[in-house]
Amino acid sequence: MVNQVKISNFQEVKKIVTAASMSLNDIGIHDMKGSIADAKSILGMMSLDYSRPVNVYCEDEKDLNRVLKAIAQ
Repeated sequence: MVNQVKISNFQEVKKIVTAASMSLNDIGIHDMKGSIADAKSILGMMSLDYSRPVNVYCEDEKDLNRVLKAIAQ
């Protein structure tokens, strides 16, 4: 499952990492330049380019929705 989101600030990055850490499944974030980060890694997440929307990948819909909901709060 894939969903595209716009990340506006570092608080949203931290929310993604927190929500992803609750998941047993892998959650990947891909930026438009082709870089990939594990959503559970704050260091990996900081290496991405957020000037354009990023894609959130997860095999479990429930975990994907948890991450998307965390961003929206």
